[in-house]
This record gives sequence, C-alpha cells and structure tokens, in this order.
Amino acid sequence: MTAAGLLTEVRADPAAPLCAAICAPGGYGKSALLAELERACRPAGEILLVDDAHRLGDARLHELRERAELPGARVVVAYRPWPRPAALAPLTEVLRRRRAPIVLPALSAAQIGELVGDPLRAQPGRPTPLAGYVAALSAGVPRYVARLATALSGPAVPARVPAAALAPFAPEIDELDADLRTLLLAVEAGAGLSFDLIAKLLGRDPREVAELVAAGQATGMLGGDGTMVPLARHALAALAPIAERIDVRQRLADLQLARGGPVLPLMRHLLPAGGGARSEPAPAVEPGVGARPEPAPAIEPEAGHAFEPAVGARPELGHAFEPGIGARPELGPAFEAAGEEAMGDDPALAARLFAAAAEAGRPAAARHAMATALAGDLDLAARLADRALADRSATGGSPAQRAESAYVSAVAMAHRGRLDSAAELVRWAGPGPAAGFRAAALTGVGRVEEADAGLAALEAGDDGPPTLLRASAALMARGVRESVTGAPAAALSTLVQASALLEPAGAGLLPDSPAALAAIVALHDADLDTAEATLGRAIRATVGGPPLAARHLLLQAWSRMLRGRLGAAAAPRIDARSARDLLFAAGLRVGLARRDSDPVGLRAVWPDACQVLIGQPVDLFTLLPLGELTVAAARLGEQDRVAAHLADADRLLARLGDPPLWSLPLHWSRLHAAILAERPDEAERHAAALAGLAGRRPYAEALAAAASGWLAVITDRIDPERIEAAARGLAATGLAWDGARLAGQAAIRTADRKAMTRLLDCARALGGPAAGPGAPPAPAAEPLLSEREQQVAALVVAGLTYKQVAERLYLSAKTVEHHVARIRQRLGCTDRRELLARLRELLPDEPAERPNGAMA
Repeated sequence: MTAAGLLTEVRADPAAPLCAAICAPGGYGKSALLAELERACRPAGEILLVDDAHRLGDARLHELRERAELPGARVVVAYRPWPRPAALAPLTEVLRRRRAPIVLPALSAAQIGELVGDPLRAQPGRPTPLAGYVAALSAGVPRYVARLATALSGPAVPARVPAAALAPFAPEIDELDADLRTLLLAVEAGAGLSFDLIAKLLGRDPREVAELVAAGQATGMLGGDGTMVPLARHALAALAPIAERIDVRQRLADLQLARGGPVLPLMRHLLPAGGGARSEPAPAVEPGVGARPEPAPAIEPEAGHAFEPAVGARPELGHAFEPGIGARPELGPAFEAAGEEAMGDDPALAARLFAAAAEAGRPAAARHAMATALAGDLDLAARLADRALADRSATGGSPAQRAESAYVSAVAMAHRGRLDSAAELVRWAGPGPAAGFRAAALTGVGRVEEADAGLAALEAGDDGPPTLLRASAALMARGVRESVTGAPAAALSTLVQASALLEPAGAGLLPDSPAALAAIVALHDADLDTAEATLGRAIRATVGGPPLAARHLLLQAWSRMLRGRLGAAAAPRIDARSARDLLFAAGLRVGLARRDSDPVGLRAVWPDACQVLIGQPVDLFTLLPLGELTVAAARLGEQDRVAAHLADADRLLARLGDPPLWSLPLHWSRLHAAILAERPDEAERHAAALAGLAGRRPYAEALAAAASGWLAVITDRIDPERIEAAARGLAATGLAWDGARLAGQAAIRTADRKAMTRLLDCARALGGPAAGPGAPPAPAAEPLLSEREQQVAALVVAGLTYKQVAERLYLSAKTVEHHVARIRQRLGCTDRRELLARLRELLPDEPAERPNGAMA
C-alpha cells in the first residue's frame, strides 16, 4: 500500500481501527507521513504513532506488540530496515497481518520539479533541467531533495553543489559508527561493494561487512543496489575528517597494489589542486558553512566490481579537488601506479599523478615528462625531461628512465624543427624505434652516411624486438631514404605502409608521423589524393595524439590549397603551437593570401611569417613552406628575408645529390619568385633546372612544360596551344589553380583576341571549385555573365584599367565602362570593392598585373 492510499483511507474515516508498519531508510519521509497521519486522526481521538522503532528496547517493543493485538487497535509504527532488534520482528509480523507494509518510494522527476519550484515546463515524461539536476544529485531521496530545494537560489542549474545542501550532513556523519563510516568512505573512494576488499580494510569477516552494508543502506546514503547517492558522496568528501579519508584511500591503494588491482579511482581525487592541466571540472562545492572543497567520484562503479574506471562525471555535478594534501611519501607508489593506469586514456591526468608521485619521492620524473608530452605540452615536457636527464640522484630514475627522458627531449626538438639536435638526443634513448626516427631525421638534414649506418643496423634487426612501433620507424627511415635515392612511388608506398602500421595503435609519442612524411612526399610529387587519404586515416586514428594533430591538419589544408580549394584550406581552425607547425601555418596563410589575390592580407601576415622563418633551420621536410615564403617575399620585394634559407636549402639538396622529388617544387616556387622580382635570367635558370629534372614523371614533365609556358608569357612569345596544354597538364596533376593562373595571365598578355578568348575559357574551366583529378563535371547552367562580360570582368579583376581593357578587347573605354556598370547591376554590388570580391568568386583566381607588367 502507498502512503497516499493510507492517508486517503484515514481522512475518509479518522476513527476506524488502524494498524500499519512503515519501513524505509532514513530520509524517505517516515516522520513526515506520521505527522500527516496525526493531523488526519486528530478529530477522532487517540492513536499511537511510533517513529524510529528500531531504536527501542525489547520491553517497549513487546508492549507495542501487545497493544497492536488488541481489537480495534490504532497503532502505526515507523522504523528503518536496520538495525533489527529481536523484539521488532514479532511486532512487525502483527502489523503485517492487519495491513501490507507502507511503501515510501523515491520521488519522481515530476514530483521533484514541483518541490524545487522549477518554472520551466518540460515535455510530458521529460524532466526540466533543474529537476533533472536535483534528481541526479539526490537519487530522489526526499530528505536530500528538500535540502537541495532549500539551498537553490534560482531556477538555473548551479555550477557547483550548494554548500548549504551539504551542511546538514555534518551531524549525521559524526554520529556514524566508526566502521560504518569507514565502509562509506571506502565506497566513496570507489571500492563499490567488494566485500573481500572491505573486509580486509576493516579486519572483519565478510558476513560482518554485509551487516555494515545494510546499516549504510538504512541511513539512506547507500541505495538498494549498493551505489552511493551522489549528494551523500559529495557530503562525505566535503565533511568527513580528512585524515580518515586519506587513510582509507591509502590502505585501499596498498591492498589493491598488493593484489595487482587498479588504484586510479582512489588516487585521482587525492591530487593537490592546481599543479598542471586538469582533466576534470573545477571544485563542485560552494565555499561556506565549513564545507571542505574535496573531491567525490561522480558515478559509483557497479556493485561487486571494485575499482572499475569511473564513468565520466555529469557536468552538472562537477568535482572538487583536495587543496594541498602535500607530498606524503606513503602515497607515492599509489600515485605512480595510478599514473600508469591513466596514461593511455588521459595523459593530462597521468602527468598530474606522476608529478604527485615525484613530489612524494618516487623516480617518476621521466614518466611525468612523457605524459606531459602526450598531453600536448611539449615545452613543459622538454623542461621536465632535461631536468630528469641532469638528475643523477636516486629520484632521477634508472638508465631506462633516463633513456625515456632523452626520447621525450628528442621529440620536443623534432617538433621545434631541430632535427640535428633531435638526432643527437635519440642516440641516448637506446635501441628500438628511436633508431628509426634518428635515421629519418639524419636523412632530413643531409647526413646521409650516418643515416645509412643507422638504417643498416635497423634492417639487421639487432636493436630490439620487432614491435609495431619499431617496424613502423624502420619503414619510415627507409621511405625517407628512398625518397632521396629511389623512385618517389616506392618511397611513398613505404611511408604509407609505415603509417598503416601505426593506425591501430593510435596515440603515441612520435617525433614525426609516417603519415605526415608520406603526405609531404606525396605533396612534392603532386599525389594529392594519396596525401589526403593518408592524412585522413591518421586524423581519424589520432596517430601521434595531440602533439601531431595540428601537423596532420596543416598538411591536409596544404593539399587543399594546392588543388585550388582555398575556402576548404582556410576553413579549419588549427591550433599550431610547435615551431615546425607554426612554419607550415605561416606558409599556408601566405599561400592562401597570394592565391586569393589579397595583397593587403599578404602584407598583414608577412611580418609574423618572417619571425617564424628566422628561427627555423632548413631541412627536407620544411621545403614546402620555404617555397611559399620565397614567392611571397618576391611579391613584397623582400627577397633578402629568405636568401639565407634558400642558400641553406641549396647546400642541403647538393649534399643529397639534388634529388628530383625534393628539388622540383622549390625550383617551381623560385621560378615564380624570379618572375615577380623581374629577374628573367634567374627565371630561365630555374626553368632549365625543371626541364633537366623532368625525366619520365608526369608531374615533373608538367612543371617543366608550365615553366616553359611562363617564360613565353613574360617574353610575349605566347603560343596559345602550348600554354593551354601546359595549363591542362598542371590541372591533370591536381594543380588546377596553377593551371588556371598560367592560362589567365597568358590571356591578359596576348594581343590576339582569338587566343585571349581561348585562354580565358581555359582558365575558367580549370579554376572552378570542382576542378582537379576525379572531380565531377560542373552541371550545365545559364551563365550569370555573357561571354564578353566575362572577358571584361577577368581583365578588371586582373588589375587593368578601363583603357587597358579596351585596348586588349578592341573596344572603346566607354563601352568597357558600360559593361562594368551592367555587371555591377547584375551582381547587385554597390561599390568597386564589393564588385571585385564578387567577381573573384565567379572567375578563376588570377593574380593582378602591376603597372610595369609584372605578375602578382
């Protein structure tokens, strides 16, 4: 029978005989129900209402049983399910014969919404946000709902658990039996209802633990399934004596370590506040009323499974952190073990745990550095690793730990673009995968003899077990070497294989990823499809974790830029932090501004790009951004900014034998820089170099043909058929924007109207957003502008005056002005700036012509 049914019956006939038992844990409303019954029965005279019968002695319980057996008795007895005095069972048996026990359930979300005064109205069956918050925190226990309702200051969900809702728990916690409080603290720590573990903690028999569990459930803090009510968990964390709480966790951790069990759920909440990146929200308990802002796990592990990894916290519940427990040496081993458990899923948390272990005197500095690096903070990781390498004390760690510190330092140096230093540090990291990374780095800086020696040792297999990481590193080293000495296709295949090996492993600390190197090789050979496919898989598999995330995204954007998909290249917000990534980000911004015919934007990003470039040495893997910055420097008349780096690049390539794969794109960029700087002799030199590297590779042949086409453009020896063939050859390799640019500039400079029309048509065909290998054909549609208007618009966008446009098209300047006015009206543009922006969207991206005829 329900409480509501009992009240209805009593109100209908207050004088009728009434015998009832009300059994429920603390906080479920037994006293409130007795008060309602007293008010309902008051007009009818005497009725015996007994609260907390479980606390009465046998004599008093015997008297109650005798009274309940009398004819016409009016007795209602409320009690908790534990403790169970011997004389209570006969009394409840008599009451049960008269009436089924009264059930007091948890409150529903709808009932809670009415109690907390939630003004929002949810859909039927769905709680409002505030009601949902209170329901989750209180588990529907009426007493806890009331505490929260009283403490809430408005209809909004609070960011922290109100301290006023926790304060009433203080006397209840103080009154708990010592063993029961220890049990509840163990459950709060994450032990669940592992009877054998708690029995060892308490030094009791498991059967006695079962009695304590029943006692905990009777308080209302533990649910019937053994899970702790979240509000009670927060109260224990905030109000229980801190010494007891730490002692319970430490002893549980010792027991877990002894039997090889997990300790992370125990130790994560004993971390000092601050001290590095947090993996959880800020303190969840409001300051005030003496509440200690201590942590509490958000969701209890399933009953019977001790120390299962905690499910993520509900954001509305939050967490708190113990302020300054201090470096207790006895906690060191447990912090260290917890750090190892957290390393795979939450390296930021692992870093904090290892830091706490190191502060407690454990030799955890190397693991602290490794976890910090995996979390993405390579600068801090490098400082920690350097300190660990220099520390020869007992806390400095074993030779293996110092080797790990050397590896972390090497990774940090590689991300800073210092491959020479990284290669030297890797030597201290011992055998295994580090040897493969070292060989790749040595090739990247032109130290080929050392690289070959390292590669030979790797292939001999005498430097460690053949793990996935070691096999991938060996393939990466071989692929980089093949890119210098062999066929680009073979090198790319080897690097893609190396990348595929690491995809199942996902995150792991790497100086560079084989996916990134495969993409760089593919971009140097204009194999844009392979570059994007390899990078896409690496991004989905999170290869290399946070430290390599920006590198993969930057290279993906670079590939899109080369295709001419400028919007897609500029769209992602990429958090570039390492010096290497900042260099690629600078090259990307410069390249996008140049391709977007945006001289103002180019000038704006140039100073930052120069600062990044100044701090970076040249290696094979930074030639792409160097090429873009070289063209931009020529466009802005600041060639001296890149002169030293270009000289270093020439020396590097010479040491490597001028490998075609790596030399081609840089010659291509320097050809354009020479054209912009009006240095025809230099342009001819780079065009000749491209012709000499052509061989039988389609990409090399396309660049050589396009270089010849550019020489024809700047010397006014334009052969439209050859120019169109060269432009389409570039587009066939994926470089549609470059092809459109060549055709567009040739169209602007030719005096032959028929040739100009043909080349403009070619430029438009190649410059569309879908241009490129494998792109679907554009659907047929009525053109927005007529053919003549498109010709006029293309020349206006290219920077020509009305008079110059008229001369090119054999029109009068007045007619050109009339065409422009009609175009502006048709496009709905109000000023010249808006018109030019709109035309750039409709027409191929073509650089403007300067007054002296040099191309932008």
